[in-house]
Amino acid sequence: MNSASPTGIQVALRRGDVTAQIAQVGASLRALRIGDVDLITPYALDIPTPGCSGVVLAPWPNRVRDGVWDDDGTSRRLAITEPKFGNASHGLLRFTAYEIAQTEESVTLSATIVPQTGYPYLIDTSVTYTLTDHGVEVTHTLTNRSSTAAPVALGTHPYVTIGDVDPHDLVLRVPASTAFETDERMLPTGTRPAEAALRDGVRLGDITLDTGFAGLARDADGRVRHSLTAPDGRRLTLWQGEGFDYVQVYTATNYPGHALAVAIEPMTAPADALNSGRGIRRLAPEEAWSLSWGIALS
Repeated sequence: MNSASPTGIQVALRRGDVTAQIAQVGASLRALRIGDVDLITPYALDIPTPGCSGVVLAPWPNRVRDGVWDDDGTSRRLAITEPKFGNASHGLLRFTAYEIAQTEESVTLSATIVPQTGYPYLIDTSVTYTLTDHGVEVTHTLTNRSSTAAPVALGTHPYVTIGDVDPHDLVLRVPASTAFETDERMLPTGTRPAEAALRDGVRLGDITLDTGFAGLARDADGRVRHSLTAPDGRRLTLWQGEGFDYVQVYTATNYPGHALAVAIEPMTAPADALNSGRGIRRLAPEEAWSLSWGIALS
């Protein structure tokens, strides 16, 4: 471990030729490599996390309109954390320094969401990163320590790549049937059919996305699989387990040191879900909820 970074202590993991680096702040997956090939888009150690890279998003992902939401008949007002659009964005743990418990091949980071402006609930959270022979498996757990039921949702924000390939030439596949339409503040206004080309695969350099998707097709094992495929046939797969029923895909041209980057963000609920109720889960007192996702190269 070392802590000479705005993102706090840096946890190094190794399993054979698979290595990872986890940042304490935001419990962020900031690096994943097989040999010398990056599977997570890297950024410099001496800067804050760019574009929410790798951060855990709880107790909601994405945006809440005006920071205002209806809590079963009670109006709540969250702090505005996206001044550009006037929204509350990406939950309450983005800048939290987590507690760390590490082994050589895995690490568990824990943090508590305490009652605060606009969110009067006490939620224990943890995330465990475990290396596999081909990448990483990630398990999140949310536990309600409040005396009443608590509304929660979860997301994460990894930027994925196959690092020895020009990202413009990677082919992106997203097995979604529905896309969310948004207004100028990136808030949902409705849905439309997702482009069929995305299900078949599109060259990353030919598209621009900041889009939420639903209607995700699951394979026989219950997992949703998105992918980036290199011209030589290597494939990075990001999979989502049960409960992760939504995904946000974001192509960035302002990621530090990279002309193009893509975030594939597993989510249990879409943007403004605290208002729509879509994907929100109300945890009973002392109830725990665990979910998993992962990344593999084949």
